Amino acid sequence: MAPMATNTTKNALVLLLLAVLPLATLSSRAGPSAHKSHDHDHHSHGHGHGPKHPSPPASFSPPPAAAPPAAANALVRATCNSTTYPDLCVSALGADPSSATADVRGLSAIAVSVAAANASGGAATAAALANGTAPEGTAAQAPSTDGAVQALLRTCAAKYGEARDALSAARDSIAEQDYDFASVHVSAAAEYPQVCKALFRRQRPGQYPAELAAREEALKQLCSVALDIIALLSNSS
Repeated sequence: MAPMATNTTKNALVLLLLAVLPLATLSSRAGPSAHKSHDHDHHSHGHGHGPKHPSPPASFSPPPAAAPPAAANALVRATCNSTTYPDLCVSALGADPSSATADVRGLSAIAVSVAAANASGGAATAAALANGTAPEGTAAQAPSTDGAVQALLRTCAAKYGEARDALSAARDSIAEQDYDFASVHVSAAAEYPQVCKALFRRQRPGQYPAELAAREEALKQLCSVALDIIALLSNSS
């Protein structure tokens, strides 16, 4: 082959390689870039439609039992707002854990039970004053030398005991849904301590113990709360 032909052939091959090489290079560079772009699109697609934050485990969801106590507390407040002494009512009913799930009838029974506990305490206080066994700081730590006062205190203890029994009967009437009789028993319970005060005023004016005066007032208010709640039951039945 002549030198001219050989040079022409080499030049043609060089031109052909120069023409093909950029295409191959571009193809090899575009491959990873396109792959990365595809991966990016794939991840973008996943982030676009999936949740941004993982859902919390089921154990962190609020327990379904959290709602009833709130509703029950609302019932206690709504019921107590219908009474003469709403703050006393909320305090008395809230002290009993069963008020969290009680209906209005259950709340009336709790109110009567609280009043009965007060009456029982009044009976114990009067007996302790009569016997000189009252706690330190009370008016009579030693037995009274006045036989009349001792007799009055024993009568007071008996009256508070009768109030306790009347409230126990009221609780039974509520259980039987006999709200009229329940009201009669609660009203009687509120009157018994007043007999004690009246006897002291008539026989020993000025010697009515402050401890019993406080018990009498507390019992009167608790009985009023119980009567108001029972009235709600009577009106709704």
